[in-house]
Amino acid sequence: MAKDRSQSEDYLGPLKRLLTGVLILCLIGLFILWRIDSPRVERFRAQVVDKVVPSFDWAMAPVTGMVNLVRDFQSYQRIVEQNQELRSELQQMKAWKEAAQQLEQENARLLDLNNVRLDPRLTYVTGVVLADSGSPFRQSVLLNVGARDGILDGWATMDGIGLVGRISGVGQNTARVILLTDTSSQIPITIQPSGQQAILSGDNTAAPLITFLENGDLVRAGDRVITSGDGGVFPAGVLVGHLAEDPSGRLRVRLSADYERLKFLRVLRNQAAPLISDPGALITPGGAPLARADTEAEEGEVSQ
Repeated sequence: MAKDRSQSEDYLGPLKRLLTGVLILCLIGLFILWRIDSPRVERFRAQVVDKVVPSFDWAMAPVTGMVNLVRDFQSYQRIVEQNQELRSELQQMKAWKEAAQQLEQENARLLDLNNVRLDPRLTYVTGVVLADSGSPFRQSVLLNVGARDGILDGWATMDGIGLVGRISGVGQNTARVILLTDTSSQIPITIQPSGQQAILSGDNTAAPLITFLENGDLVRAGDRVITSGDGGVFPAGVLVGHLAEDPSGRLRVRLSADYERLKFLRVLRNQAAPLISDPGALITPGGAPLARADTEAEEGEVSQ
């Protein structure tokens, strides 16, 4: 067995060397043939290529497929990188869009405040709503203006459309606003065009209730509701909302103020009219006040 193996190795060794030498000679001859610059050799090379290369398509197919696979992988890698860049840019654009929408909303609310037509004698202070402390039992918000801005208790507040509430509690830098929907809010109103007087009473609902109406037959749903100015608490003529009727038949007011988006509020400086405490003098036909004439008559009697 060992002898047969040694004999086979004796035959294979020279055969390998022979084949290697033949292959080297063929390659050298092919190299020399391809380097010769002659028309005849050129025609021979062309014929060899025509005969050999087409028959080697099956051998080149894996190489071509591998090259295409590498190119596709590189293209896919570039697509993934571009996709990641686009996602990052889209995220940045969403952030910019959100910021732009917030600025647009704040700008719209400020424009609404500027479009409100008020009595020229009224001045105002614009504040930002810091917090909404509303609850099922109390409806109020906090503003970032207070005593340092000259805010006083009782002053009316409104958004860009209508009345929101009144100041109830003033700090140095903040003030609390009791909304019209709060149960402690009761304001005198006028219903137009009938001119009927009533009281708007909050009941912790979105549409406050109308009470103490003079004549309900003269009003109807859709009538305009404004402040009457009675009592000197609110300035007269400020829009409150429009009249509505609930399913039970009670009259309520759909408030014009947008309570869902209270961002900026305008505090109206209401300088109340001076109260008349002293009795006036009655003017007589002669032009002199009656009180003065009586005083002069009394002085005459004393002198006599």
